[in-house]
Amino acid sequence: MSTSLATLTRLRAVQQRLRALIAPLDDEAYRLQFHPDLSPIGWHLGHCTFIENHWLRSVVMGDDRLTGWLRDYYTPETSPKPRRGPQLPDKQRLLTEISQQQDDNILLLSDMAEPLPAHPLLEDEYLQRFLVQHHCQHYETMLMVLNQRALKRHRGDFHPDKRLRADDAPLVRLRVPAGNFPVGGEAPQAFDNELPVHTVAREAFYLAQRPVSNAQYLCFMEAGGYREPAHWDEAGAAWLAEHPVCAPDHWRQDDRGWWYGIDLDGPHDLEPQAPVYGLCHHEARAFARFAGAQLPHEHQWEVACRLGLMEDSGHVWEWCDNPFFPYPGFTPFPYDAYSLPWFDDRHYTLRGGSRHTRRDLRRCSFRNFYTPEKRHVFAGLRLAWS
Repeated sequence: MSTSLATLTRLRAVQQRLRALIAPLDDEAYRLQFHPDLSPIGWHLGHCTFIENHWLRSVVMGDDRLTGWLRDYYTPETSPKPRRGPQLPDKQRLLTEISQQQDDNILLLSDMAEPLPAHPLLEDEYLQRFLVQHHCQHYETMLMVLNQRALKRHRGDFHPDKRLRADDAPLVRLRVPAGNFPVGGEAPQAFDNELPVHTVAREAFYLAQRPVSNAQYLCFMEAGGYREPAHWDEAGAAWLAEHPVCAPDHWRQDDRGWWYGIDLDGPHDLEPQAPVYGLCHHEARAFARFAGAQLPHEHQWEVACRLGLMEDSGHVWEWCDNPFFPYPGFTPFPYDAYSLPWFDDRHYTLRGGSRHTRRDLRRCSFRNFYTPEKRHVFAGLRLAWS
């Protein structure tokens, strides 16, 4: 059961991109944990190859020689993040082993090695697409790791050329008409939490033409947004009391009080109109209150996306107001733990994608999800009004 050249090419491309993120790092950097919520970058690479071997070899072929002894280490539930880095082999050894195993898996899928048995997971290239998307998700997480590394390495000696100025101009609103709209993804590309497709009835609402910008967010900061209790709900106020931040995660101030950003390439001027990111759900919700608006429900977001109304989407993940929840008729697949544990009313949905999101994940129906305190995600917001 061979795989199409297009799918093989996408899998090969993301495999190579994963390895390329590791290659420039020294052995210490590839095993360090730069943020308590993020694994060492080397673990992500090993985990992705473990997942390939688990599904292709252990599940489809019944051969766990490459996976059985690694299962506890590369399964997140049984491998505490602080222990992952010290247990990694040296970088070059891991790269050599992984390169060989990924080459072998490509040959296996192309039917140029031993033939794969017929298996339901291989129908319509479901498993192959699942692996591509799984790796794309980890690729973006690895970039989050590198962004946190850049923050840790920054010496605080940067001076932006231009001062970021606050922008309090009224936001442009787009009217989305009332109606019955389909939401959800299409098999075999969609993950289980995007299924099944169903119809939702939505009243008319307004959506901001663009995501909130750096300059608009600075307006919130300069107006005392982080200090004004009226902007924060009970959960947000409790989080802020424990984490007394005053700016997005990657913003810093120079000795003149000018704000600048730090990304994977180091410090840089903040573009006024660029979408702000580095915000948790609590901050996004507080800004919405400050602006006399709200975060959109994810179905509002998806309806607007399907109607072609989402200007500047795909630059930052956009927090939605609702917790992550199962669609009517939800069935876990290909295993219970992919989505089911996160329907806990503690995770909130994000839509759209960031500038680092690979195209295989860029669709109107794709649902990302995080707990509301996460700031290391490349996430911002777009406003909605009833």
